[in-house]
Amino acid sequence: MINAQQYGSSGPHLIVIHGLFGNADNWHSIAQALAEHFTVHCIDLPNHGKSDSMSDASYPKMAEAILDWTTLNKINSFYLLGHSMGGKVAMQMAAIAPAGKIEKLIVVDISPVDYQPSHTRILEGLKAIDESQPASRKEADVLLSQYESNLTVRQFLLKNLVRSEQGFKLELSVNNIADSYSTILKKPIIESSVDIPTLFIKGENSDYIVAEYQNAILTLFPNASFKIISGAGHWLHAEKPLPFTSLVKRFLR
Repeated sequence: MINAQQYGSSGPHLIVIHGLFGNADNWHSIAQALAEHFTVHCIDLPNHGKSDSMSDASYPKMAEAILDWTTLNKINSFYLLGHSMGGKVAMQMAAIAPAGKIEKLIVVDISPVDYQPSHTRILEGLKAIDESQPASRKEADVLLSQYESNLTVRQFLLKNLVRSEQGFKLELSVNNIADSYSTILKKPIIESSVDIPTLFIKGENSDYIVAEYQNAILTLFPNASFKIISGAGHWLHAEKPLPFTSLVKRFLR
């Protein structure tokens, strides 16, 4: 089961997919801004938020789950936007969806390449929270700070905390994510080029899209264009929401 939050009910469908350790709520303010022009659906990926857990969460499996959700909800054609790992899921969906189902694709600060591991300590910290079920958000933050020193990153991760009878727990299938992590780092499985009109948006200060990835992108997405949001890092939609939403609207209108 895929959980989704809908914003607006007029205009073409726009499906938004968050990144690793995120959830649909991360896109709340952006979705509100876009709901004036689109019917926005913010998805919880498998193993995240209120969606079902999934073992061996490969890109084809996650992409199929969301495409099945669109069929179930009678969404026959849509625009698609994915950030970070969600961008890889979106690229995978574009590669396997029937022709005409995805009208335009926006990939936010990620490339169709293999990445090096950078979340190992975070996964250890999230497992520690899972095991101890802290009594308060403050206690969870103190615990996580032993694994991740950056306060902004910790605040993002702790958005997954929900109150349970024993204390606080994470709305993340941490063990499934950890078991699938080597797969998550890999590029989506795309066997032939995708001719959907595609926009890659990069944060100027982020290294998830760099010049040497351009060949890989254009080989798989020959109909791609590129935009850079100045002064922004990997979380460009949160750091620069106005330039971000105007880029999205301009590309999709």
